[in-house]
Amino acid sequence: MLIIFLLALLLRAGRCTDDLIFETKTVDVGDDVKLNCTRQTSDHGANLFWIRLVSGKFPETLGQTFSFDYDGVNKTPRITAKQEPGTFLLHISGAELSDTGLYYCIKVKQLDMEFLTGTFLIIKGPEPDITTIIQVPPSDPVRPGDSVTLQCSVLSDSEKKTCAGDHSVYWFRAGADESLPSLFYAHGNSGDECEKSPEAQSTQKCVYNFSKTITSSDAGTHYCAVATCGEILFGNGTKVDIEGNC
Repeated sequence: MLIIFLLALLLRAGRCTDDLIFETKTVDVGDDVKLNCTRQTSDHGANLFWIRLVSGKFPETLGQTFSFDYDGVNKTPRITAKQEPGTFLLHISGAELSDTGLYYCIKVKQLDMEFLTGTFLIIKGPEPDITTIIQVPPSDPVRPGDSVTLQCSVLSDSEKKTCAGDHSVYWFRAGADESLPSLFYAHGNSGDECEKSPEAQSTQKCVYNFSKTITSSDAGTHYCAVATCGEILFGNGTKVDIEGNC
């Protein structure tokens, strides 16, 4: 949403050429990325800029140059902007997930601004090896003072494991009044019990149990969440009904 808002502001401030080149590019984490912007050496008095729009941040200028030949180079950590024959090149070395965003090459001449190229760059991280998250609800409504065990089973494919380290498991609760989920417990790095599936040896099942004494404020939906590969995956939720609560 923030990207769309900023883009709207920029389009009001300048103009797009009829032949604006816009593309979507997807690369993996660690890849090198090169974005090109055509440079007309005969267009004296024009300046070229590479800018980046990332959600949650102000627009940032990554490099600038003249249209005519110039040997100046703009360098920031991992990012280099420089002239090459007929082009203004932006080079990102070792792409990171945070590099995902909109990249624009803009030509500014006096008070006129043109968008020459636009690229929505998507940096793709490792795919999670988690295949299924299963939550088992309590069999009956409970009363305040009862002890309840919430169970979460996490199934993963060991042959597709691409992320270093173990996954982390958290419990969230969303109140009966539909309030936003709040964290109330985090497990350690290992499940209470992990075992290979007899049907598919590449599938591992880890069971996480959380026990607590119920109070009236525990009514609502409890979610098991697994953090892995830079993502958070949620289970389908376990609804806890407390007798006597309206």
